[in-house]
Amino acid sequence: MHISAKADYATRALLELAREPARPLTCEAIASSQRIPFRFLKSVVGELRRAGLVRSQRGCEGGYWLGRPADEITLLDVSRVVDGELLTLRGEAVTPLDYPGAASRLPDVWRRIEADAAAVLGGVTVASLLPTGDAVTVAGEAPAGKGAA
Repeated sequence: MHISAKADYATRALLELAREPARPLTCEAIASSQRIPFRFLKSVVGELRRAGLVRSQRGCEGGYWLGRPADEITLLDVSRVVDGELLTLRGEAVTPLDYPGAASRLPDVWRRIEADAAAVLGGVTVASLLPTGDAVTVAGEAPAGKGAA
């Protein structure tokens, strides 16, 4: 299985947004903080926005916020938004695979690997990856005691 740079960068961007929920963050700030190439990040954040995982506001006070609560965004969501299928074979989904003869049971192994990976990724939220005390439960709002004064 291959974890793409897009999935890694998208997750890191979402973590930055979850860590700073009281204010919008620009792609420049996220790219600098996470050492991600700006142009690539801009493209990835566009995909996240179209999927509703982030929301944006233009202008001098603009930037990006989480589009859903951090505890409702899983790594599976992120991976599927930016990469599509979790596991592919020669660029195709493994679900419809059917091999003849001696290899007839092999597609079941590929499907099981995909299901197991989906279970792991689906069980990890953006909020669960934040350092203790930084988790956000409501999109755009900090937990009690955090945020703007």
